[in-house]
Amino acid sequence: MSESTTQSVLFPDLFAKPIQVLFDEDAMSSDGGGLLLKAVDDQLGLTEALAACLRDGRQPGKIKHSLKEAMRQRVFGIALGYPDANDATALANDPIHKLMLGRDPIEGERLASQPTISRMENGVGRAELLQMGKALVNTVLHRHKRRLGRKAKKIILDFDPTEDRTHGQQEFSFFHGYYDSYCYLPLVGTIQFNNEKKQHLLCSVLRPGNACAHEGFIAIAGRIIEQVRALFPKSRIIVRLDGGFGAPTVLDFLEDEGVEFVVGLANTKPLKRKAGKEMAEARRRFRTTGTTQQVYGETLHKTKTTWPHKRRVIFKTEVVVHPDRDPKNNMRFVVTNLTMTPKNVYQFYCQRGDAENRIKELKNDLAMDRTSCTRFLANQFRVLLTAAAYVIMQEIQSKARHSDCADAQVGTLRNRLLKLAVRVEVSARRVVIHMAKQFPSQPVWLRVALASGGHVP
Repeated sequence: MSESTTQSVLFPDLFAKPIQVLFDEDAMSSDGGGLLLKAVDDQLGLTEALAACLRDGRQPGKIKHSLKEAMRQRVFGIALGYPDANDATALANDPIHKLMLGRDPIEGERLASQPTISRMENGVGRAELLQMGKALVNTVLHRHKRRLGRKAKKIILDFDPTEDRTHGQQEFSFFHGYYDSYCYLPLVGTIQFNNEKKQHLLCSVLRPGNACAHEGFIAIAGRIIEQVRALFPKSRIIVRLDGGFGAPTVLDFLEDEGVEFVVGLANTKPLKRKAGKEMAEARRRFRTTGTTQQVYGETLHKTKTTWPHKRRVIFKTEVVVHPDRDPKNNMRFVVTNLTMTPKNVYQFYCQRGDAENRIKELKNDLAMDRTSCTRFLANQFRVLLTAAAYVIMQEIQSKARHSDCADAQVGTLRNRLLKLAVRVEVSARRVVIHMAKQFPSQPVWLRVALASGGHVP
């Protein structure tokens, strides 16, 4: 609809009276709850810190939209369900989107259009992206330093690769045999404190499609561990990784860093031989009970050339029983320097599966994999902006604790708290946002608003 104010739809026979739908309200928005994004971001200082990493090479006299404004517009748009810049032009006069950038919702200047946003994405360099990544980590860590102080006794860092399929001529897109597609392989890192169930996003780094699982991990994790130690010097740090990271260089790095770790290992023949007795015991128990059986064990293991010394390897041997299927033997191995019992170590390792849900939210709810720019660095910039949007959404989730949105995923939070039809009224003294009186999630919205700097008049 090129001229939305002239468009209408008529339903002549749908109800007792004809129904006509008009697109003619300039002072309305379907993203009324988006004010929470600005309130939370102002508290975190996240987009402020990210924008400070950018260098603006444009001629000052020709600038209508600063990089900070364009970036905030993009981050808030991603959080509201606009993963591409294509919607920027249509939303340029949206009163709530203008309000989120500090402009008058009615008379304020239009926001940046899609070409302006695209030029920003394609103008960011490698050094700026590196600084933005550090700023993202630093913002998240300082947030939890204020929240926990010296109460952060245990910190768990999870890192996991994921597939980001490509569908064009994107730079450094390669075919990956495991995923059977042309793709990128982003590396996502999360942090978890003490015995809390929630993982918080720390980093999301785009990598070429032909990267191995642990490529770049040592450099990324080294910087993060350094930042964590600077803010939480007395905390116990545990790094948890899946089997793709079980390379000798990774294990050597973790030991040199002096952190605790549990890392998945491939099922090699020497390890299978060492777990043979436990596997036989699991089969014996299965023959007795007819049900799935698990036996845990451990061994000290050293490879012929790649491991400089023996390391503790935990294994789970299992006979898996499914209805209408033959019983199946299953062996799993992890290497660790944790001192817990073999069963507790392996169960702790399996908890990393919940960190993978953060990746699902990033991809399914915020479209982190919408990396459709031709330049690799522009796509990395998009991934960072998506990570920033996710951090803000996680902060909204934390402020909604003790409500039915406390454990809601990003998509649910957006639908309940952000995608709200509102009418905007501007007077000489104030801006009034009119929401529906029958808004079901009003108590939760008010809880988040009050926790984000709002006050009851």
